[in-house]
Amino acid sequence: MKISLDIYKSVQDNAAYYYERGKRSKRKIDGAIRAYHETLKKIENVELKKQKKVYKEERKKHWFEKFRWYLSSEGRLVIGGRDATTNDILIKKYLEPKDIVFHTQLKGSPFVVVKTEGAKLTVQEKEEAAIFCASNSKQWSAQISLADVYYIKPDQVKKEFGLPKGSFMIYGERNYMKAPLELAIGITKDNLVMCGPLTAIKTQCKHILSVRQGSMKKSDVAKKVRYFIQQKEKVDVDLDDIMQALPPGDCDLKEVQ
Repeated sequence: MKISLDIYKSVQDNAAYYYERGKRSKRKIDGAIRAYHETLKKIENVELKKQKKVYKEERKKHWFEKFRWYLSSEGRLVIGGRDATTNDILIKKYLEPKDIVFHTQLKGSPFVVVKTEGAKLTVQEKEEAAIFCASNSKQWSAQISLADVYYIKPDQVKKEFGLPKGSFMIYGERNYMKAPLELAIGITKDNLVMCGPLTAIKTQCKHILSVRQGSMKKSDVAKKVRYFIQQKEKVDVDLDDIMQALPPGDCDLKEVQ
């Protein structure tokens, strides 16, 4: 490395000159290093956002997720209306001759359909569907702990002229059951949030919380469920999916061992 000295300056002045130049160069290098690391961080953030966006695009929802749903202890799909509109859609579009329909005796209940595919339901599956139907009715918010639920065949459900959206006439004999209002929530092997009767959730899910009538707001319950699942499974769960899965009212949670 060559250094030019000014013969008209003293040794001290020449040394001071190169010392200042060195400090300026160091500041430039330090600034460049900082800028480099900041740029890397920005690139990483952009990549993370891209990954999250891709994940959301890849997560295509199943057709039954527009309804309330769960898989029975025998693996059969059970779906229920969320409101008058989805009650209408469920009965008119998705009800098949071999299905079984559940409804509570009181108003404010979803229609719940068990997709039997021609198989005979077990006693436990009927109990599960009755619990699911009762727990997703207005009786949950009313803090009613036990409800009357009946089940019928599809040909007993008729849409009559003048009935409001989501309402149907029921003809013929009804099979009644008593159902407690209590559910459980967990995550399936495919990382879907599933809320339903405890016996079904224990069979189909991992990392389970019992869901009972309580005093905690639904939004707060959803956050707690999300945190619980993330700690156990290390996967990101959509808060909206949890909100849609929970019953219609305040709840309390407890981990199921």
